[in-house]
Amino acid sequence: MTWRLKLLSAGYVNLQLKIITYMSDTITYQYDVPSGLSKAAGFDELFLAKYSEVQKKDVPCFFWGRLTNPYLTARCLINLSNVVKSSFSLSPFQMAMLKDPVVTAGNGKIRFEGFSHCAGVYARVDVLPGGHDGEFLENGTTNVDFNQGMLSALSSISKRESVLLSVGKKDVTVQTSSGKVVERKVPLPTKWIKGLTTVQLYLAEAEKVFTFSRIQALQLFQSLPNGKPRTDYYLTVQGSKPAFSPVQSAAAVCIGGVHRLRLLEPLLPHVDQLRIFAHPAMQSTTWQLYFGDVRFSLSLSRDAWRGFSGEGAALEALIEDVPDSWIDLVDKYSYANQEFNPTLLAINEGIDLQKVENITGRLSAMGLLGYDLDENQFFYRRLPFKLSRILSLNPRLKDAEKLLQENKVTITLRTDTRAEATVAGGGVNHTVQLAGDSEKCTCTW
Repeated sequence: MTWRLKLLSAGYVNLQLKIITYMSDTITYQYDVPSGLSKAAGFDELFLAKYSEVQKKDVPCFFWGRLTNPYLTARCLINLSNVVKSSFSLSPFQMAMLKDPVVTAGNGKIRFEGFSHCAGVYARVDVLPGGHDGEFLENGTTNVDFNQGMLSALSSISKRESVLLSVGKKDVTVQTSSGKVVERKVPLPTKWIKGLTTVQLYLAEAEKVFTFSRIQALQLFQSLPNGKPRTDYYLTVQGSKPAFSPVQSAAAVCIGGVHRLRLLEPLLPHVDQLRIFAHPAMQSTTWQLYFGDVRFSLSLSRDAWRGFSGEGAALEALIEDVPDSWIDLVDKYSYANQEFNPTLLAINEGIDLQKVENITGRLSAMGLLGYDLDENQFFYRRLPFKLSRILSLNPRLKDAEKLLQENKVTITLRTDTRAEATVAGGGVNHTVQLAGDSEKCTCTW
């Protein structure tokens, strides 16, 4: 346990109490102070306590300002909290573990991201430039404290209230008369972090397939099946009426674990528009709800039991040899501009598009990129965990490199169109076949 009293350059006094425990499957951390909603004459102040292992600059606050639509923003944040408290493939004991969302402030937007505990549902709240009236003191990304008291306060916000949002305490007062500082330990599964690094690659490949009005969205969700269907459901449109059906038809969108969409139901009565984006290979679907200058996104993995935390989406980019100097330069460029357009970078710098795609995959796997479907480009956000920790979450890549180092891979055939190899496994030799775009292996993966 470490106490540290530090005078910040802006004149703020910050009392830090920090206990961090690293385990194989979770990271346990602690906030300096709890989040809360302070009521004052004429307006409310919503303070979100922050935590980060790494920051570009040491600042007491990323954003400070007024929410222009606090009622709907609060409802979206509550719904985001419902997502991160949910699970669709774990035990009740595992579901009881709470997690807190990640918030990115920069480029005129405030983005809150979170995962279900099973890492199969990804949610994001985007407060767009018109959704706030304030000042960005510094671009940055951090974990924020979503404690029960703060959630109760969000629930009490009415449509006519004025609310100020601060990401990170603008000032911290230690009240010795109270006798103690209330803190809360929060476990964060490492697969949750992995999900944040890989889901962006699925989003980048997604394409918009449907746009529905509020009436159409409400009609659609009336056709949601009860319980937890064991079969896939499909989103279809007949005339102007959308519906969920267990029968596949032309132009239908496949949705595995359709019951997870019930997470959106509390927001539907307020929505202006609903847009659905689908991955070309139906590996995921994204449901984006619009509330003026506030946007709520929900992405579902292909099946309820399959999370976004697998590293398969990033493996091909990770195995390519990308110079660290390139990564560092693109990181600095993205931080300065708060966005990253791979195609524009390839054109402006004369870099091969495949190389840029590999850089994009590497940056995403390092937790440095998110993806905005409407803007059709990546935005910069550095997850509040050390890069060495995030990169260590790629065991399949490390295992593959170990096989090569131990000479357990033998090439048995190599032509211009085909390659075959045997790989020594745990008492069994596996066969790998590569032919054009076709890849086959006798192992479990």
